[in-house]
Amino acid sequence: MDEEITIIDSNTRNEKIKNFFINNKKNLLIGFSIILVVVISYLSIKELKVQKKIKLANAFNKTKINFSTNTKQKTADQLTQIINENDSTYSPLALYFLIDNNLIDDKNAINNLFDELINKTTLDKEIRNLILYKKALFNSSFSTENVLIKILNPIINSESIWKSHSLYLVAEYFYSNNEKNKSKEFYKKILELPNINLDIKKKTQKRLNRDFSE
Repeated sequence: MDEEITIIDSNTRNEKIKNFFINNKKNLLIGFSIILVVVISYLSIKELKVQKKIKLANAFNKTKINFSTNTKQKTADQLTQIINENDSTYSPLALYFLIDNNLIDDKNAINNLFDELINKTTLDKEIRNLILYKKALFNSSFSTENVLIKILNPIINSESIWKSHSLYLVAEYFYSNNEKNKSKEFYKKILELPNINLDIKKKTQKRLNRDFSE
C-alpha cells in the first residue's frame, strides 16, 4: 500500500514538473536567452578590454622606441592620444614619458592632461594620489603656494602613503622661497606622522638640524 502511494506521489510530482515546463516554456526560453546574452556580452566586453589593453601597450612601446629629437611633435601627439584613452596603466605612463622628455612646453596643456587622468580615469586610490603629487611637483617651480596646496590637499588631509612626500614638497617650496617659518611648520608636521617614508624622514631631520637648530 505504502509503495503504491509513493509511486502515485512520484508520478504526480513528475507530472507537475512536466506541466510547469510546458506551461512556462516561453518564459523559460526567454529567461535562458537573457542569461546567455548577458554571459556572452560579459565575456565579449572582457575580451575587448584585454584587446584594447594590448593595443595600448603596443602603441606606447612603439612610441617610446621610435622617439627621437626629430619625432618630438609626433611623439607628443601619440602620447596625448594614449592619455586620452583613460587607461589605468598606459595613460599615466604616457604622461610621465611626455613630461620626462619635455615634449610639451605649454604648462596649461600639461596640467590639462594631469586633470584628464585625475578626473576621468579609473585609478587605484594611491595611484591617483601619486598623480596628484606629480602634478604638484610639476607645478612647484612656477605656481603660487595656494595652487600647490590646493593640488596636494586631498593627500595632506588623508592617510595616503604619499602624505609625507606632499608635506615635504610644500616645506621645500616655502624654504626655497625663504619663508622659513612656514617651511619649519611643514617639516614638523612630517615628523608627527605615524608612518613616514624613511628617506623623507631622514631629509627632514637633516634640514631641521642644519637650518633650524637654535
